[in-house]
Amino acid sequence: MSDCLFCKMVSGEIKPDMVHADTDLIAFRDIHPQAPTHVLIVPRKHIASLDTARPEDAELLGKLLLAAQKIAHQEGIAASGYRTVNNCNADAGQTVFHIHVHLLGGKKLITPFG
Repeated sequence: MSDCLFCKMVSGEIKPDMVHADTDLIAFRDIHPQAPTHVLIVPRKHIASLDTARPEDAELLGKLLLAAQKIAHQEGIAASGYRTVNNCNADAGQTVFHIHVHLLGGKKLITPFG
């Protein structure tokens, strides 16, 4: 998708502050971090949101979470705890319509869920 911000990062047209890259995904620091560690994990394949993912994307979706685990260890936040977040569509806060997981940690996170 030529107008997708994350596709431009995947292609190398835009160069984010990368923390991980492999054949299936990239991960980079968020430019507006909400925690000391705030990394976005993005598949190379364009999938607009979790709502548009298909059964054949299951393995790739699993790789997003396993990458979050690996990066949490790499960043030194795994033992104290971290959060993974996926916002699906506009009312949930999704602003870039290329599925991605936020990895947050490095401080005690307050939960909005009670």
